[in-house]
Amino acid sequence: MNLRFRKVLLACLLAVMLLVSSCAQQPPSRYEQAQQESTSKGASAVVRESESGGSFNKFFPTATDGYERVYTQEKKGFAEAKLKKDGKEMAMLSISDTLNNPSANSKFEQSNQKIGGYPAVNQGSTGTAVLVADRFQVKVLSRDPSFTEGDRQLWLEKFDLNGLSRLQ
Repeated sequence: MNLRFRKVLLACLLAVMLLVSSCAQQPPSRYEQAQQESTSKGASAVVRESESGGSFNKFFPTATDGYERVYTQEKKGFAEAKLKKDGKEMAMLSISDTLNNPSANSKFEQSNQKIGGYPAVNQGSTGTAVLVADRFQVKVLSRDPSFTEGDRQLWLEKFDLNGLSRLQ
C-alpha cells in the first residue's frame, strides 16, 4: 500500500507541476501585444466627432479615361478606393479625418506646394497628399511605377476638395 500511495502522490505532484508551468507568464502573442499597444495610455482611438467613411465617398473622383474606381475600405474617419486600369491596380485613393491623428497635420505646416489651393506634400517616392480645411487628408499612393507624381497630382485635383472643405 505504501508503494501505491507513493505512485498516486507522484502522479498528483506531476499534475500540479504541469498545471503551474502552463499558467506561468508567457510573452504575449503578436495579437495580444497589438491589443495592449492599442489600448495603452496615450494610444489614440477614433474620436466620436470623426466623419463616417461613407460621407467621404461623394468627394472621390469619378473614374474616367479607362480607369475604374473600386471602393475597398470604409470606416469611421476613413475611406479608400483602388484606381485600376485594364485590371491593373495603378493607385490607392483615400480620405482620412485627421481628428483621429492630429499629428498628421504637422507635415503640412512647412508646405510650399499647393494642389487645388490646398497645402500639399510628397510622402516618400510614391505618395502625395493634401490637407483640406485643416482637417481632411486626401492622399494618392502609386501602386504601379508608371503612375507618376504628376498622375498623383492630377488625381488629387479630381477630388471634390472644395466640397470636402465644407464638410464639418
